[in-house]
Amino acid sequence: MAASTRFAVAVHLMTLLAAKRGAPQTSETLARSAATNPAVVRRLLGALTKSGLVRTHLGKGGGAELARGPKKISLADIYRAVETPGLIPLSRTAPAAASAAGRHIQPVLKEVSRQAESAFIASLEATTLKQVAKEIAAGDAAAKSAA
Repeated sequence: MAASTRFAVAVHLMTLLAAKRGAPQTSETLARSAATNPAVVRRLLGALTKSGLVRTHLGKGGGAELARGPKKISLADIYRAVETPGLIPLSRTAPAAASAAGRHIQPVLKEVSRQAESAFIASLEATTLKQVAKEIAAGDAAAKSAA
């Protein structure tokens, strides 16, 4: 099973919106930067809007913009908006109940996944969108001065 890239793309989009505050961005513009399809961007923007992280405006001059300042948006907020909880995907079929492993593996893995996700979310809570945007701007400035 392929890993989800929703979170990475959503952080990319949110960073662009942070950099372009006050100027709504179209899904086409965002898609070009993220090298993805505008339909993918619209789906992610829908989830981010539903979570209160983004506002969208229809019509000429419309587009998406941050609903609050980047300092008040953590990476955990973005993750929760676009990803399904559970770092360890469990089997879709029930294991054989005839063996001890089959009877008990699901609850054990659910607990391991819960603990791992809790630590992961705590790490994401410690990083704001503003910090990510600053790191990108610093990297861009360094690249331009080296050229």
